[in-house]
Amino acid sequence: MPLVPSPRKTWRAAHAVVAFAAATLLRPTAPLTAQTKPVFAPAPVEAPLVDYWVYVGAESADKIYRVRFGPMGTVVEKMIGVGELATEMEGPHGLAISPDGKYLHLTTGHGFPDGKYWRYELGPDTLVGPGLLLGNFPASIDVTPDGLYALSVNFNLHGDMIPSTVSVIYTPNHTEVARIVTCTMPHGSRVSPDGMRQYSTCMMDDQLVEVDTKDFVVARRFSLATGKEGPLALTATTTMASGKAGMDHAAMGHDMAASRPATKPSAGPTVDPAQVGRSGMGLEKHTMAPASCSPTWAQPSADGTKIYVACNKADEILEIDTKSWALMRRMKTGRGVYNLAVTADGKLMVATLKQGNAVEIFDLTTGASVAQVPTSNRLAHGVTISSDSKYAFVSSEGQGSQPGKVDVIDLTSHATVGTADVGPQASGIAFWKMTK
Repeated sequence: MPLVPSPRKTWRAAHAVVAFAAATLLRPTAPLTAQTKPVFAPAPVEAPLVDYWVYVGAESADKIYRVRFGPMGTVVEKMIGVGELATEMEGPHGLAISPDGKYLHLTTGHGFPDGKYWRYELGPDTLVGPGLLLGNFPASIDVTPDGLYALSVNFNLHGDMIPSTVSVIYTPNHTEVARIVTCTMPHGSRVSPDGMRQYSTCMMDDQLVEVDTKDFVVARRFSLATGKEGPLALTATTTMASGKAGMDHAAMGHDMAASRPATKPSAGPTVDPAQVGRSGMGLEKHTMAPASCSPTWAQPSADGTKIYVACNKADEILEIDTKSWALMRRMKTGRGVYNLAVTADGKLMVATLKQGNAVEIFDLTTGASVAQVPTSNRLAHGVTISSDSKYAFVSSEGQGSQPGKVDVIDLTSHATVGTADVGPQASGIAFWKMTK
């Protein structure tokens, strides 16, 4: 069908997140080592026999797109305007689809003053209700298997370098039921297959944080700092350059030892640090120790026994055992590993390489890199995998006024078998369904 631009908004250049992009991307691309050099499988490319659908957001277009891949090619079926402020670039960032395939859960992170949660009914692609204001700059989002709760990390892109939060939304009535203080610049929200735990990372604190989704509290922390990998105390919310781990949160009026959920600043003594800032918390300015991992994603394995963490700065993926809470192995990657996804059969993991402008495919049995596939434009961002484990759908942002792209990669042949243009700064992407 023809694509009609939204009368409310037009495409705008992607400048709102230059600070984040510069912080993580402006480093030289490192050559592949022998350990990461891809081995390309000779399997032939086979045309798909059925149709597959994904949704992808374009932050600098304020639109989401429904993309279909199948026997007739790769096409944008529909374009949906998002947000509510005509003068703001609100930036759709995190996308997650409910397990029953009925709803799209979306965060917008760039609007004034903060960002919001939205829910769309899929098919007609209409809003179910008004947007819900969350913490500062809500980013990655995921949904529990029963579809009742959505958990969004509040990345706090533009705020002070102090701990931020995870917002918990009860989806049937769009109510934020908890706000959990985790760490500085949380990113990469993913729920375990059994729905009992949510995992996110802290880009500035080199941490993996596990949240108990029954009580909505921090259950465990894990240090991702190079050479210091291992369990952390629940109070270790941030690390300062002085070497002191954590801040005295009891003195600030919220007991991190108990890890109880935070509330909004006006709701009582327990506050969201990111929303009141350093001065509101009575803190002096600190210099943080440089991150060595700078994690951007936490991905549970298909059976939930492992967590894979993308270390964007260290160019490696860490595998952590959920039972022993110990580091099991490292997988070296190409430059700037960013987002991760695993196949439903548990055999493969696909990683986007943001600075490397590619995706990398790993055999999870051996931990070996089996292929590295260039993306069709720069700044590879999100990845989602079809429910039959055959195809990876990858979003790439592009630069400046370039369109965003969605590439479809055959996970057997490692070939790019489809590409569609979408709006600038394509980011969050989620698999919807395939025909039977």
